[in-house]
Amino acid sequence: MVSALEREKVLDYTVLAILAIGAGCGLVYEYLLSHYAGRVLGALEVAIFGIITVMMIFMGVGSFLARTIRNPYSGFAWLEVLLALLGSSSVLLIGGLFALSGLFPKILMETFNLPLDLQPQGGWIIWVEQVARFSPYLVAAMLGTMIGMEIPLIAEVRAGIYQQSEKRPLKHSIGSIYGIDYIGAGVGASLWLLYMLSMEISTAAAITASANLLVGLLFFFLFREKIRWPAALLATHLLAAVLLLQIFDKGAEWSASMEDMLYKDQVVYRVNTPHQRLIVTERITNPVLPTVLTFYLNGRTQFASNDEHIYHSMLTYPALAASARQKKVLIIGGGDGLALRDVLRWAPESVVLLDLDEALVRLFREPIESSDGVVENGRLLAANRGSLSDERVEVVLGDAFLTVNRLLLDGEFFDTIIVDLPDPSHPDLNKLYSARFYAKLLGLLAGDGAMVVQSTSPYHAQNTFISIGKTVQHAGFLHVEQYHANVPSFGEWGWTIATKNGKSARQRLQALKTVPLEDGWMTRGVLLAAFEFGSDFYKERETIQINRLGSMVAYQYHHADWQQEVGLMSLE
Repeated sequence: MVSALEREKVLDYTVLAILAIGAGCGLVYEYLLSHYAGRVLGALEVAIFGIITVMMIFMGVGSFLARTIRNPYSGFAWLEVLLALLGSSSVLLIGGLFALSGLFPKILMETFNLPLDLQPQGGWIIWVEQVARFSPYLVAAMLGTMIGMEIPLIAEVRAGIYQQSEKRPLKHSIGSIYGIDYIGAGVGASLWLLYMLSMEISTAAAITASANLLVGLLFFFLFREKIRWPAALLATHLLAAVLLLQIFDKGAEWSASMEDMLYKDQVVYRVNTPHQRLIVTERITNPVLPTVLTFYLNGRTQFASNDEHIYHSMLTYPALAASARQKKVLIIGGGDGLALRDVLRWAPESVVLLDLDEALVRLFREPIESSDGVVENGRLLAANRGSLSDERVEVVLGDAFLTVNRLLLDGEFFDTIIVDLPDPSHPDLNKLYSARFYAKLLGLLAGDGAMVVQSTSPYHAQNTFISIGKTVQHAGFLHVEQYHANVPSFGEWGWTIATKNGKSARQRLQALKTVPLEDGWMTRGVLLAAFEFGSDFYKERETIQINRLGSMVAYQYHHADWQQEVGLMSLE
């Protein structure tokens, strides 16, 4: 016969397991919401840290508010089902608000028969947009409050379990509550990183909410005699279950439809990878011309098919033309193979391409067939002309900051180095714009070679642009210069070019009588004019800081520059 003490142990362990699962769900909601907010807000680093900050604050608020709940059994049971309802629908609610903010001007134009060039702005339009932009933080506050209530309520439930036991002081250790909560949160974080990060986001939300719903039901059956309004609670569980089934069935379709409204063109391909969100859109500009494809990473434009040749010509041509040879080339980033396509025009003997995201490289290298046999990424493969499958190319996957170490240990040298990385818009990218990283590249560059670095917009992010140039110079390059050009999809864009010995890149290019290779864009005049800036452009150069490893200077400059330019999260 089972003793009372053994029953207390089993009940206590079950309650702790429920707490652990709830903690794991809470961590997944935190990551999921920050991940999705970065996608819709177009400011990934701001959203991630902003959502986490808001949730942490309101978890504390929830802990205080838990004291107002007189019946911890009813409180916890209702808490889990409400978490399931809000957690499962949060992504769809936020996406719906953003879709509404995008549709609102169109609705007004159709209602009042306004011309296409007179899109409504200001007033209610701004208010609706602000509500949409604030919604991820509002949902984070609500979820954080509910998650924060879990530990205090469970602590009271455990106190009730052992209130008649002589060993209660030992059994009711607060350490066991926080210990199991931390472990559960860690397991939830691991599941997110290993499995859910690459899932369709509404599906991930529904799976997490299902766990909340199931532990809530388990808790209900354990303590049903102490829970008030049991019929209403079960009816709410049934409602939540129906909602979850609908989200499992239609959530991906709903989420995709609302995401499509965030882009001005039709979304034709989307996929989550462990590292980023890939989106391809299509626009018809002329029925007799090919459609325009635009490629986005985490909501940021990477290229548009109608003008990417300008960007990639300006990225690759000056450094290759300034190098004494083009036999061995290193490309860092550029997993789409477009810069590689232009490099292969120079007939190199070998090219090493370093990129982090295997799924991105696969998208631009291997045909992806739909169920009816259509190659979905055919246009992308055609854009880079199969460059990633060229036998002269070695693709190395991994963090470039670490993988260049292997090249250094192997004693490799490259005639030209092309750094085509995303802007330093995230702390993880900051190290790839540091003096330490550029010093590594200095060791890989041949004495008469040249290196070029994608350096963001000198117009929209002037401080970042100048800081990159100063940082490259601080790394030990003898000559460092910067140049710019207009790329319609991006606006004014800039690059930094450096040599380690002999003449500067600009001097080498000026010595050319004609351009050495015809690529359909570059001329000698375009090449040399790109190095000219306005007379006051560098007037604040001395005040701009160098980006050392761990300093976050490039990231902070980039965040401040673009925030000032586009007014992120302005609620005035």
